[in-house]
Amino acid sequence: MIVEISEERAIEMVEKISQFIVKKRMAAPALMTIESLRPLNFIGSQLLYFLAPFAEVIFNAKEYQEFAALLEKDEYIKLMLKRIDEIDEEMYREEREKKKILRKRRINKIKRILGINKES
Repeated sequence: MIVEISEERAIEMVEKISQFIVKKRMAAPALMTIESLRPLNFIGSQLLYFLAPFAEVIFNAKEYQEFAALLEKDEYIKLMLKRIDEIDEEMYREEREKKKILRKRRINKIKRILGINKES
């Protein structure tokens, strides 16, 4: 049984998956992996359908098939990439700014120790 997925449900799943990935701090590896495997998304979805009888023992059958249907369409993959990037930027903006300031302070401290002037 192949399930069709509505646009609203697809967007909801993309949001849920994106939130999960970012909360686990796996945004960069996920973006790289999804982007590099994007040309194979249809084959991946067909593989999920092939493995469905075994996977549905472990996972919720309807959600599993909806996820496979989600992978079939390139537009949802692009949306997922965009949302992962946006959520990651929103959640960790302050932390990145603090690290950037600390990095600048360390570099300036090293320059002072080594006697390197900014003019040279």
